[in-house]
Amino acid sequence: MSSRIAKVNSYLAGRPGVVGYVLRDRQTGGTYANEHAENQVWTASTIKLAIAADLLNRARVGAIGLSPDDRHNMEAMLATSNDHATDVLWNKYIGFDRLAYNNAFRGYGMTSLIPQPTDTALFPDWSFQKCTAADLDRLMNTILDTMHPDDLNYLLDRMRSVDSNQHWGVWGAGSRMRPGLKNGWSAEADGWVVNSVGVAGNGERYTLAIMNALGSDGGYTEGAETDTKVAELLLAGR
Repeated sequence: MSSRIAKVNSYLAGRPGVVGYVLRDRQTGGTYANEHAENQVWTASTIKLAIAADLLNRARVGAIGLSPDDRHNMEAMLATSNDHATDVLWNKYIGFDRLAYNNAFRGYGMTSLIPQPTDTALFPDWSFQKCTAADLDRLMNTILDTMHPDDLNYLLDRMRSVDSNQHWGVWGAGSRMRPGLKNGWSAEADGWVVNSVGVAGNGERYTLAIMNALGSDGGYTEGAETDTKVAELLLAGR
């Protein structure tokens, strides 16, 4: 794995943008975070993973009841990264105190999550957030460690059944590694961000979180290529 990490870091040195990533081997406990793993980056749609986990956990304890329409929206939010479906769920379940709901994500390990001001929606809004690759790493592992097995299996199945528009990033680990993921991509005022977080390997042995801030150096295509290659170099054939 040390050799694979060295190859990734060499590869990133010649790629556009700034990439932070965290790789975790849940079997050995080994973790590697590169020098940009604590950089604040727009979450884009990766935060939808936190929203889904929170809704499932709240439903499990009876705090909310998820209707068939809610389940449909959750699956659209995960499978195709549907923004409208996310808006519906966010506006329905955030409650009166939006900031308190947003702060609850810190309980999932997103301790550096910072909601960003917006003139287009009530503050805070799911689509105006920044966090770090280390936050996404903690989110993924908190989900794996704490969710009820039935909810976890449901969520992982959804992450492994994403639409073809998300077959990049952690998907680069290859089919033999049974990757599951939530990707996020958006063109922000300061340039494109292209992110990926997910699992790979038997028993979800590996987790990988990648945040790619391209600035003026590239766009969606370059970012998706970089994220996919990072996952391939680190995990393919393990």
